[in-house]
Amino acid sequence: MQKGLKEAMLYEKMPEQKVRCHLCAHRCIISEGKRGICGVRENREGQLYTLVYGKIIARHIDPIEKKPFFHFYPGSRSYSIATVGCNFRCLHCQNWEISQYPRLYSGVAGEDMTPEEVVRETKLSGSISISYTYTEPTVFFEFAYDCSKLAHDRGIKNVFVSNGYMTREAIDVIAPYLDGINIDLKGDNDFYKKVVGAKLAPVLNTIKTMKEKGIWVEVTTLVIPGYNDSEDFFHWVADFLLSVDPSIPWHVTQFYPTYKMTDRPRTPVSILRKAREIGLKKGLKYVYEGNVPGEGGENTYCPRCGALLIERFGFTITKMNLREGRCSRCNNEIDGEGLTYLDRKHPF
Repeated sequence: MQKGLKEAMLYEKMPEQKVRCHLCAHRCIISEGKRGICGVRENREGQLYTLVYGKIIARHIDPIEKKPFFHFYPGSRSYSIATVGCNFRCLHCQNWEISQYPRLYSGVAGEDMTPEEVVRETKLSGSISISYTYTEPTVFFEFAYDCSKLAHDRGIKNVFVSNGYMTREAIDVIAPYLDGINIDLKGDNDFYKKVVGAKLAPVLNTIKTMKEKGIWVEVTTLVIPGYNDSEDFFHWVADFLLSVDPSIPWHVTQFYPTYKMTDRPRTPVSILRKAREIGLKKGLKYVYEGNVPGEGGENTYCPRCGALLIERFGFTITKMNLREGRCSRCNNEIDGEGLTYLDRKHPF
């Protein structure tokens, strides 16, 4: 069997050698010889195969804040991997060269790696987690699953940076090994239809289900001028997150022109600030402005007394007033996972 080719998980066989994939919410019905929307799952004689198992197109050691995670082992490093392919077709994708690779070139690229090699390199790099990121981890689910199981056994954390379009079946399979997830909440249903090629409801379901499973959840909204920058939309997102859990950190981040959306300007900082103000006034505990280092909106403040707890510049922590996961002023417990990591690693 060729490298990268492995029978897929979560699919059913149908008449006439068709298959239905149950990995993401598209639930593609795939005819023999064809691929799903993701471009990396192919029906071969009535069996569904992943074409990207162990075919790593990108691997880097990143600060966890880059994902972004601000309440999950802040100050730590994460070994980050991806394959080509994506189940979305976002017009503004910043990683379009690899996410859309199978559509652009009808092929698969990547360096061969095994789960054992990924875990070994994670250990050697000093990273405490593996991030499945850059493209949508759902489309390389089988490899992410095998890496996650092995990493979990070795005491390494696993996090997804995801569009949230996975099925409940996929969540149930990965949940025992997944420690954190950052999910994009991109826009309203019209936005998903026009800009992404998907629907909103499955994303909302994933956010709720991941939280119910006890996985640490953070949410990111890339704010695009003229598309999802209205106060009504900010109010709606804040209300939804409040209905799930007010402790979910919400990252509102600056858009910059890229891929097929170069006609829009960068998001004004004033718009990000308005979104942050709305979220906090609604009752969310932690709202952050992203991609605008030095503006102050990336700092963590105590939701009880307002004290500055973690000062950041971009992905770097410059000051910390958090002790044993609590506010050093009022002793309020701060929501998150691994917040005491800072106590051990930073001599603030």
